[in-house]
Amino acid sequence: MDRARFSRWDGSQSIPDLTADEIVDALADDLVEEGDVAEALRRLIERGWRSGDPTRPDMPGLQDLLDRLRRERERILEQNRLSDPLSDVRRELDAVVEEERTGVERRLSERHPATADDGSDETGDRAQERPDSASPGDDEALQRMLRDIAARRLEQLGELPSDVGARIRSLQDYDFMEASARERFEQLLDRLRRTVLDRYVEGLSDAIKSTSPEDLAAQREMVRDLNQLLGERLAGHEPSQAQVDRFLAEHGQFFPGAETLDDVIEQLADRMAALQSLLRSLSPDQRAELQSMIDALLQDDRLRWDLAQLAGNLDQLLPGGLGERLRFSGGQPMGLESALDQIGRLSSLDSLEAALENVETPTDLGAIDRSEVRDLVGAEGVRDLDALDDLARRLEEAGYLERHGERLELTPRGSRRIGQKVLDDLFARLQKDAFGGHRLQRGGRGGERDETTKPYEFGDPFHLDLRGTIANALVREENGPARRSGGAVNLRPDDFEVYRTELLTSASTVLLVDMSRSMLLRGCFVAAKKVAIALDTLIRTQYPRDKLAVVGFAYYARELRHDALAELTWHGYEYGTNLQHGLMLARRILAREHGGNKEIVVITDGEPTAHFEDGQVEFSYPPTRRTIQETLREVVRCTKEGITINTFMLERSRALAEFVGLITRLNRGRAFYASPERLGEYVLVDFVSRRTKHVA
Repeated sequence: MDRARFSRWDGSQSIPDLTADEIVDALADDLVEEGDVAEALRRLIERGWRSGDPTRPDMPGLQDLLDRLRRERERILEQNRLSDPLSDVRRELDAVVEEERTGVERRLSERHPATADDGSDETGDRAQERPDSASPGDDEALQRMLRDIAARRLEQLGELPSDVGARIRSLQDYDFMEASARERFEQLLDRLRRTVLDRYVEGLSDAIKSTSPEDLAAQREMVRDLNQLLGERLAGHEPSQAQVDRFLAEHGQFFPGAETLDDVIEQLADRMAALQSLLRSLSPDQRAELQSMIDALLQDDRLRWDLAQLAGNLDQLLPGGLGERLRFSGGQPMGLESALDQIGRLSSLDSLEAALENVETPTDLGAIDRSEVRDLVGAEGVRDLDALDDLARRLEEAGYLERHGERLELTPRGSRRIGQKVLDDLFARLQKDAFGGHRLQRGGRGGERDETTKPYEFGDPFHLDLRGTIANALVREENGPARRSGGAVNLRPDDFEVYRTELLTSASTVLLVDMSRSMLLRGCFVAAKKVAIALDTLIRTQYPRDKLAVVGFAYYARELRHDALAELTWHGYEYGTNLQHGLMLARRILAREHGGNKEIVVITDGEPTAHFEDGQVEFSYPPTRRTIQETLREVVRCTKEGITINTFMLERSRALAEFVGLITRLNRGRAFYASPERLGEYVLVDFVSRRTKHVA
């Protein structure tokens, strides 16, 4: 028998992903506004998805990840402080000195102190092996000499400077008597070189540690050659790629993977930024002490000068300089290594933040280093980033998007889903009684079945109401209980009762959308685009026998494809409002349709400013009398062909109102004023009120 165990959800259990339909719905508004799938997807990736359901978690976006990075940065700055970054080095040097002093004092207190060349004691058995020829006077002289040496060592230790750099230089010249103290000091120097010097040049610490000065030659030569290249760039003479190639052929081991001078600069900046930020963040005295320590570690005056020049060149070349001043305000003191680690972490946070902010397309997410994300914001951040990276793939698999090279495009299925979302949003904003009073009590055939019934007439759809039919037959005398034989009921044609059907009038509509410059400047274009998408979806899903064409007009008019409406973009540099050409094109489209009502719906925010004359577009603002006359002539032609023109004005200007008044007088159509926010509601209500069902 199978068993299941249940436990309280703690946030770590797997939650079903949001569906492809939900992803498309989340894209809809941005896609309609921008007309670009990639841009709409980028916006969704940036803001994430909010479920609105307490049982389902949200999908964090890039902005949420950026917020986490910024909170981590604030935590580091508010938790730590740079009161004395060399305190740990100072303590370690003090421990080395104390260990050496203890060893020297021990030798002074011994009866027969002696030292070997390696600093080890020569007492006990080894002392007893001295030749018998050694006289007591010689032994006394040796002891006196060793005591003098030990006293001078103590004096040297007591005179060590407090400055860390000077202290290191003094101990480098000091002749240790205690082997363990010398070893401890060398280990400290090795650790400091790796911590500090390798942030300049990879492997510099090992080269300096070597006893041979020639081992530094490669580093010296690389720094000198690089300074020459950077100096040329600073002087305005960009080094050729051939020069860079020669540099990398000789010094490429220091810059793995670099191919250009910018690659070299980027690697150096990443390596040196933490140390330079630390120097900038310290007080002048602290900065001087740290620089003194770095100089002591380098042990090479020429290399020290070249590295200082390298840091100066980088500081001038980089847009924000090399490193930044950081203000630590917490209570936890940091030593040198801890400070460099935390500053390095801050630099990594800044780099990841810049990478996330520079995401332009969904494919850019794949280039984000997941290991860095995991280190800075944890495994949860990696999961969130992977979920965002997966959005486009899931939409492709669901058939809503298709890829053409690097470009993502909406499929017909995706366009239909966007249209349904826009239509649902518009209807959701309507008042509950928005369609009240629009139903006409006229009979008809061929529509959907209604719940009321009527006697059957020839030609009616045979949606039989069996109960009503039998009831009609039973009221006749021949079907009375006394005369029925065997329980049979005799039916006549006039007994049949059928459900009423709803007659849907057929209509052909052309939607004329103003796409002139002013439509975007006044915030009207997106509203008009939503109307086109919603009306197309409404007719396609609810009135499939109707016809709809969409025509955009500005300097001239052109018919727009239905499947391209969602990705329609505004032609911002196209002046003019050529309504005459729009009406002409709409009239030609409607001439192809036979039967039913014919209507043109005009959405505009201004009077016409252009018209066709002798095959050329004539544009003028303010509009000329000729433009108004030619447009009204086209209105008359539409009227003669039985086409109704209804106009939705998005601007309350006097000139537009007067012009639309002329249209309504000539055509007997209607005119409405609507704000961009309510345009969709006005158009849909008006369309449905004239297109609604007539019950028969």
